[in-house]
Amino acid sequence: MQLDVTLQARHADTLRNLLRRPDGIEASAYVLFGRNTVGMDPWSRRRRLRLVSHEIIPVPADDEISASARHVTWSTASFVSLCRRSAEQGLVPAIAHSHPAGMRAFSRQDYTNERDLYRLLRNRNGAEAIMASVLLAGGDHFMARAWFDDKEPVAADIVRSVGSRLLYFGGEAGTSNAALVRQALLFGEAVNGHLAAMRVGVVGCGGTGSATAMLLARLGIGQLALFDDDIVETSNLNRLHGARRADADAMRPKVEVLAREITELGLGVRVHTHRGWIEAEAARDALKACDVIFGCTDDHTGRMFLNRFSHFYLIPVIDMGLAIEPASAAMRDMSARVTVLTPGAPCLACRGVVDPRIAGEEALRREAPEDYERQKREAYVRGGQNPAPAVVTFTTETAALAVNELLQGLTDYRGEGGWAWERVRRLDRGIERKRGALQAPHCPICAREDYWGRGDMDPFMDRIR
Repeated sequence: MQLDVTLQARHADTLRNLLRRPDGIEASAYVLFGRNTVGMDPWSRRRRLRLVSHEIIPVPADDEISASARHVTWSTASFVSLCRRSAEQGLVPAIAHSHPAGMRAFSRQDYTNERDLYRLLRNRNGAEAIMASVLLAGGDHFMARAWFDDKEPVAADIVRSVGSRLLYFGGEAGTSNAALVRQALLFGEAVNGHLAAMRVGVVGCGGTGSATAMLLARLGIGQLALFDDDIVETSNLNRLHGARRADADAMRPKVEVLAREITELGLGVRVHTHRGWIEAEAARDALKACDVIFGCTDDHTGRMFLNRFSHFYLIPVIDMGLAIEPASAAMRDMSARVTVLTPGAPCLACRGVVDPRIAGEEALRREAPEDYERQKREAYVRGGQNPAPAVVTFTTETAALAVNELLQGLTDYRGEGGWAWERVRRLDRGIERKRGALQAPHCPICAREDYWGRGDMDPFMDRIR
């Protein structure tokens, strides 16, 4: 079992506040994690558990028994309550504590205490129970591990936080790549290492998606997952990076064409392809194994799915869109949009980017085409629109804007403090701005915090179809 841990940035801040005492004494807290169980990671071919933070719970002051610069002990009464909640909600309980002196390792005493607590959890919740442990070393370095039995805990490969930035606290890094030496001159070798270790998904492999995938490969992303259900057509050849006339003639799937081109770059990128609809159960393991997902689809159904997915699993989605509306005298609109989806930011529904009615029509057309045609004749749904204009330079510029937002989240190279939740560039005017939006107070996604970091549940993402 491989393990990694993602903290909501607000949870990381809360843990720092709870665990960093001004007197230099160790402190403790509880965490409830959602589970993201990946049956088979498409790159390691192993089972992976990804813990995503759902709630931080302070240890009641009355529970503390003793504490010093080298230890902290507290009553198990509140831990038993935590065990009960975790069983009821299908969550993973965790204890968190600090090492104020900065020792970046779990101590022998930590091992003994955690094993005793795990045994208490297992006796109460059953043999399949899992317990996690989070350590704050010094002021800002998080480490984590999990107990699956009472023998030895499993250390997390990666601990990260997701919010206005994508931050890593040590963990695995990819190997150095001589082809990226000039990139390291700007961002440093550590960023190249993070990029090489990252698992990135690209949903939609058309004009913007193919450009995004090729840019990510040349950026040094180590693992790419490509999702698309379409084949190459002649009308795609003006903008589909890597596609050839022979691909259109042979009606090759777009994901296969892109995988071929990326492999032939010789940069060591490992590519996984999924030909099919993004909501299909067969796509879940690959999606859930990603660290970041680029949404390059032009349909409302796919965008609504990823919108929800980013909040349940704390996997940032960088969604992009290109609007070209010619007019008789001048362009009515020619704008590229990039929106970052993660808990705490206004979602696509609140921004008006997705329309549930159109999404319903798309789903009907895909799942029941005869019913769709009948309802279209009876004017219950709208007919298909004419093809939109598409120019390779504009789709590629949109992709570059989105990939640069990933770099902004990793490095803050713009000095803006992190991601812009939405960035819009008017391609015909050379104007770029960050566009704000208000969260709808009753939005079922971005205003409903009980979904943030909820992870696996039945039905999937609490959706009833």
